Amino acid sequence: MMAPDSMQQKQHAHMMLDLLAPEKLPAVVGVIEALLDPVARAIANAPIDDEPVTAEEAEALAEAREWLKHNKGIPHEQVLAELGITQEEIENYREPA
Repeated sequence: MMAPDSMQQKQHAHMMLDLLAPEKLPAVVGVIEALLDPVARAIANAPIDDEPVTAEEAEALAEAREWLKHNKGIPHEQVLAELGITQEEIENYREPA
């Protein structure tokens, strides 16, 4: 059985959801889904990558930034289409067992 304090907190959360403007619901749903997804939670709690950038990586970044000064970026959807995959396939991808 749920502790009384937990039950009160859930009831309070439900009440706040009922008061929330409809356009805010997707953001709240996203947060709740992230809280319930162990992978998303692990990513959110992962330490910041503090490894130094290598000379090769710095050169690649400089080249990319220079390219973007003279060219329009390629939309994510276009890259996926050119690769023949969908965003849904990426989101539902599972490593082979």
